[in-house]
Amino acid sequence: MRARADLARRRGQASVELIAALPALALAATLAVQLLLVGYSLTIADGAAEAGALAGAAGKNARTAAREALPGWARGRARVSADAGRVIVELRPPAPIPALGDALAITSEAWSRPPREDRR
Repeated sequence: MRARADLARRRGQASVELIAALPALALAATLAVQLLLVGYSLTIADGAAEAGALAGAAGKNARTAAREALPGWARGRARVSADAGRVIVELRPPAPIPALGDALAITSEAWSRPPREDRR
């Protein structure tokens, strides 16, 4: 009988430990997803900055090209500037708390030479 009582107590202990660990597991999962979102945001900001720089090198509007290279959800979260061949894209990644998104904002930049004008 004593062995059964010990087994029942251990099972109860394991249940309590599992329930106590769930918030820590949820926090770890949330942090992992947030890091993935920051990495993805950096990737699309890099692509947008490069698209803007390539457009500027071709004589087109670099700022517009960079903004159009961003997916729809990111356009409202991005700030794009272009001047003298330098394109800067600042993007706030999605976050459950808006202040966290501001704190994790990433910046990407690309450079290009303006198109050379043929002078004959």
